[in-house]
Amino acid sequence: MTVRPIRPDDVPAVVGLVRELADYERALHEVRLTEEQLTACLFGDAPALFGHVAEAGGEVVGTALWFLNFSTWRGTHGVYLEDLYVQPQHRGAGLGKELLRTLAEVCVERGYSRLEWSVLDWNTPSIEFYRAAGAVPMDEWTVFRLTDDALVSFAAAGRG
Repeated sequence: MTVRPIRPDDVPAVVGLVRELADYERALHEVRLTEEQLTACLFGDAPALFGHVAEAGGEVVGTALWFLNFSTWRGTHGVYLEDLYVQPQHRGAGLGKELLRTLAEVCVERGYSRLEWSVLDWNTPSIEFYRAAGAVPMDEWTVFRLTDDALVSFAAAGRG
């Protein structure tokens, strides 16, 4: 088993893993990600997305996609983990833990103060996995999101 930074030739496999994750989260119909988009975000002139992959037997079987955030209270960057996924047949071998540990290591090495992510309330196996790593839920916070028509409408609301 190996965890390493994502390479351009991993993009097709990672897009497939994102689709598998979305299917698991009952939201496959929402995925619009293309290989071209992911390649541009990870390897373009000014990448704002980063990633690692987990390999088993030379095959990409897991991924962690992340980006930087910033804590004004702590005055440092942090890592926001957008997706962490290991294929079901490869779970239990420590790949998910190693992906998460690798991101914690990135934070420590770079002086970042936080590693954060969201998890669906019903995803008990993941919640237990994260708690076992020492993560604590931020129950007093609620995630808000603007997307699609609501995003466009709100952006245009100030024009007049």
